[in-house]
Amino acid sequence: QTVVMARVALHLQVVRQRRMLERLANIDGLTELANRRRFDEIFAIEWQRARRNHAPLSLAILDIDAFKQYNDRYGHPAGDRALRSVARVAYAAMRRPTDLAARYGGEELVLLMPDTDAANAEGVMEELREAVVNLAIAHEASSVAPVLSASIGGATLVPDGAELQFELFEAADAELYRAKQAGRNRVHWRGR
Repeated sequence: QTVVMARVALHLQVVRQRRMLERLANIDGLTELANRRRFDEIFAIEWQRARRNHAPLSLAILDIDAFKQYNDRYGHPAGDRALRSVARVAYAAMRRPTDLAARYGGEELVLLMPDTDAANAEGVMEELREAVVNLAIAHEASSVAPVLSASIGGATLVPDGAELQFELFEAADAELYRAKQAGRNRVHWRGR
């Protein structure tokens, strides 16, 4: 019986270690959101699902405004805390199990919303933008707002077979650029 118990204990330890490794491979250590690798995997799956089902797929890119200046003014530990706070509100904005918030790099987050049309996705992102401002994290070095703010660009597409996956990402990135050019702390959306 002790041999059986030892085998069970060993099996449970292997299962725990496997889960920990999967978590490390898929989760960003700072924000605890999905990492870029996991985002890329889920994006490919959801793109194929949207194409198969002729369903809308919405993608947004969030960039924290004047984040370099924030780090320069308050220090990197404060910058890490601010990024974690923004990640928490981004995670909370993703209401359905299929929605995904991920850290894409630096102070950029990506948000994927399957089966979400442009109007609804843009509304969710406007709420997220307001939630970032409502964190009320002082940012005296920003020319945008007295508190930490974010610019968000997004796009919605119903893949019909002619588009490529990267085109949705590029459209969202172009809208992020437009949001920044228009003064930051705003949402710009492209979609149908």
